[in-house]
Amino acid sequence: MLESTFSSVFGTAESLVGAVSAADFLLCCAFSVVLGAVCAGVYMFRHSYSKNFVVTLALLPLIVQMVITLVNGNLGAGIAVMGVFNLVRFRSIPGSAKDIGSVFLAMAVGLATGMGFLGLACVFTVVVAVVNLLFVLTPFGRPREPGKTLRITIPEDLEYDGVFDEVLNRYAAESELTEVTTTNMGSLFQLTYQLRLRERGLEKAMIDELRCLNGNLKISLGMTPQGRETL
Repeated sequence: MLESTFSSVFGTAESLVGAVSAADFLLCCAFSVVLGAVCAGVYMFRHSYSKNFVVTLALLPLIVQMVITLVNGNLGAGIAVMGVFNLVRFRSIPGSAKDIGSVFLAMAVGLATGMGFLGLACVFTVVVAVVNLLFVLTPFGRPREPGKTLRITIPEDLEYDGVFDEVLNRYAAESELTEVTTTNMGSLFQLTYQLRLRERGLEKAMIDELRCLNGNLKISLGMTPQGRETL
């Protein structure tokens, strides 16, 4: 049973064009259409998309199947694979990594159905769909909170060493005092911290607590310029 899953319905891959019956060809077409729709569904799951691209993605396995069926009978499987993968040029507008991955998924499915490996095409599509589901629903690959630059203005008579550490440790996963400068003719100090918040939405609460410690003087919090992050 398992061996038949990974075998071709055409029996041989040496010359497909002359060996394919109408029933086998239509069966492969049906599998290509269904699996193409599955590929499109995998692409659409929690991802922004356009109808034109989704429809093209669903049709791509059927198109690749036809190319493989025709070309393989004359030039061999190696040339057929090279020719099919040139079809990626249909995507003239640069897309995201998921766009490109979905195109290659649909092409791989079409390659398998075109060679008659229907069971293999189904297994491969299901595996990719399940793995995609796991990766999307889990924190895998999720970026960390971006680095931020915090500037706190304090009076010159405030001993700033460690005074803000307790608050920063509660709200930031990482924090580092990177610069101390004088301002307002030396009557004020400005402390510059590089930090990374533990999660989104903590900015206001953190600033409110810091204001109680610096005498309600100016506090600014912004994104760290690219290339200057030290954490």
